[in-house]
Amino acid sequence: SIPAGDYIGIGIAGFATLAFLGGLLSAARVLIRAQQLNNALRSGVQITSMVFLILIGASLFALVFRAYGGDHYVEALLTSIPGGLWGALAITMLVMFVLGFFLDFIEIVFVVVPIVAPPLIILGADPVWLAILMALNLQTSFLTPPFGFALFYLRGAAPEGVETMDIWRGAIPFIGLQLIMIAMVAVIPALATWLPTFVR
Repeated sequence: SIPAGDYIGIGIAGFATLAFLGGLLSAARVLIRAQQLNNALRSGVQITSMVFLILIGASLFALVFRAYGGDHYVEALLTSIPGGLWGALAITMLVMFVLGFFLDFIEIVFVVVPIVAPPLIILGADPVWLAILMALNLQTSFLTPPFGFALFYLRGAAPEGVETMDIWRGAIPFIGLQLIMIAMVAVIPALATWLPTFVR
């Protein structure tokens, strides 16, 4: 016999699917009425194409980098840093934070993370904990000038009297909060690992 919990799960999944389809149809109807469906589809195709081009370029870079033994040099560099895992992790987080000022998070995920993550895991970093730390670090890049996405969005929505420097200064407290959260997760790994451990 099928447990009652399975019936409940099937029912919830069915309602969620219907709600999703209803929302999708409603959004399409609104876009069609506003004659914006073509623009939305074109924008979606452009963004998807951009992401795939970045992925292809990052994959080619990683292939050449590994072919010339670059990953071994990075591993040797990180493992030779004083302090073991903590020293290597601090350097990695600092480099990713600085790169976030100038690069999009997609490039960092596809280029930097595959190079630095394996040595850190070899040094003893929990993969889930490391992934959460890197995700928090990348989230900070949305707030760091001059290319933070959130700053650009706010610049477009802000009144005319608000200067760009005002937006940059206003982002500093939130960047500080992000850095505090990164430090807390680094010092207390259970903040990142309790849920996966509970599920397992």
